[in-house]
Amino acid sequence: MNDAEINSQITQMVQFIHQEAAEKAAEIRLKAEEEFNIEKLRMVEAEKQKIRAEYERKEKQVEVQKRIAQSNTVRLGRLEALKKRDEEMQKVLAEAASKLPGITSGSTYPGLLESLIVEALVQLADPKVTVKG
Repeated sequence: MNDAEINSQITQMVQFIHQEAAEKAAEIRLKAEEEFNIEKLRMVEAEKQKIRAEYERKEKQVEVQKRIAQSNTVRLGRLEALKKRDEEMQKVLAEAASKLPGITSGSTYPGLLESLIVEALVQLADPKVTVKG
């Protein structure tokens, strides 16, 4: 073998080694990109899941606040109705208290008292009642 053939063979070997190295580098690069994409996808999905969980938590919190507000509105409405009812009852009580002295001094009082006692007894629905006066 002469020097030219040896140099040619060495050049072929160097080219082969360079080609193998380039192929290996491309293979490593491709694998690294795949792993990067897989990891990136995993991280994106994890963050999406966190965002969804946070959104659901906030949505539930808004729903709870809405229910509390609605409950407070209903409660205030009931309180207002009870207050009005109490005011009306006080008016009726005051009117009855002002009319009572006039009724007790009248001649129809004994008949009224008897009618009221009978009505009360009917409400009781007791078969045997004794009235002492």
